[in-house]
Amino acid sequence: MRFVPLISSRSDPGEWVAAGAVALAWDGDVHGGWGQAVRRGMAIPAIHLPQNGTLEEGVEALGWGLNPDFLVLCAPRPATREEGFRLLGRLEALLEAASGRGTKLALRIEGGAEAEVADLLRQARAEAVGFCWHPATADVDALVDRLWCGVCEPSSDLRPLQRLGYRWDMALPARDPEAFRREATVLEVAHPPVLFPADLPPVARPAGPEGELVFGRHWNSEGRP
Repeated sequence: MRFVPLISSRSDPGEWVAAGAVALAWDGDVHGGWGQAVRRGMAIPAIHLPQNGTLEEGVEALGWGLNPDFLVLCAPRPATREEGFRLLGRLEALLEAASGRGTKLALRIEGGAEAEVADLLRQARAEAVGFCWHPATADVDALVDRLWCGVCEPSSDLRPLQRLGYRWDMALPARDPEAFRREATVLEVAHPPVLFPADLPPVARPAGPEGELVFGRHWNSEGRP
C-alpha cells in the first residue's frame, strides 16, 4: 500500500510538493495554492470530511476543482430507519454533485456498524458508494468488496488489510514532511507490500518460486505488454 500524508485543507501546499500526493482533511476552506499545485501535477487521492461533516461541506469541497479520487464522509450507526434514510439521502445528493467530476464517495463507517451500513447500501442498490478503512474498523470483511481507501495512525495494525491483499492508498495524519517520512517508513517496514490475499486458493496463485512472478513471453520484466 502507498502511504500518503493527510493534512489540513488550509495547509500551504508548498512544503508538500515533494510528496507528490496528499490527502486533505477538510477544514472549512482551502489554501489558495492548492489549485495551482493540482494543475502542476500534485495528486489528491482523497478529501476527508470531518466527523460531523454536512452535505453542504461535501458539495463545497467538490466545488474547488481539486479532482480528488474519493470524497470520504463519516457514517455513524443509523439508530433508526429515519436516520438510515437520511444517510441515503445525503449520499444521493453527493453522488449527484460528484457526477462528471471523476470523484467517488467512500464511507468511513463507525466501528462495529460495518455490516449494518453495508447492508443498508446493498438494499438501496448503492453500488457506487465504497468504503474507507480506519483504525476503529471492526469488521473489515463486510467492506472488502468496495474497500477503496484508508486512513491510519502510526501505531495501526494493518495486517487485516494485508490478509485481504489491500494495496491502495493509506492516509497518515501528518504534522510536517519530515515527521511523515519517519512514521511512513516505520509502517512500510512493518507492513511490506502484498500481491495476493492471504486466503487466495493455491490454484489461483502464480507458478514459480515463492515471491516471484512469472510473466508470459509477450510481457516484459515490468509486467507490461
